Amino acid sequence: MSPPRRLRDPRALQAVAHPVRMAIIELLSVEGAMTATQLADRLDESPANCSWHLRKLAEHDFIEEAAGGAGRQRPWQMRHIGMSWAEDDDVTPDELRAGQALSRMLMERWVDRFLDASEREESATWRESAGMSQNVAWLTAEELADLTTRLQEVAGTYAERLATGERPEGARLCEIVAWGAAVEVTR
Repeated sequence: MSPPRRLRDPRALQAVAHPVRMAIIELLSVEGAMTATQLADRLDESPANCSWHLRKLAEHDFIEEAAGGAGRQRPWQMRHIGMSWAEDDDVTPDELRAGQALSRMLMERWVDRFLDASEREESATWRESAGMSQNVAWLTAEELADLTTRLQEVAGTYAERLATGERPEGARLCEIVAWGAAVEVTR
């Protein structure tokens, strides 16, 4: 498996900024190779729809055929675990818009999942382990970049388990989301 993919092509950014395609990417990243039929069962979609989205993802090199099977029983796997895209000065306007649309879609997914998780009944251990924090600080751009890098490094030590399939006893899939941005208090 290759390292995280850096997205620059606006068409690839647009292709992945689709809720069903992102759900497919998330499932393949977490569960490993799956067929269109297996994905359809998990996503409450038709196998034909999942198959179409799989072909679109393959067209943009997000996924590839895994060994075994044929047709709808053909398994697909991720080519890369993770992706990044730029929203900086050296991107074209099309790349910037596509990256912003993908960022917005992902943030909405993450917030929705966190809200769902916070409303689900859990054991005391899991309730006490989960959480969120919010901080405000005066930072330079360099300090914010350093903080972002350090947070990614800490989370990355656990994210490596996706690639290796390592799951300690009692482990559950957990999502760690952090973002930092220069903001204005307006409301």
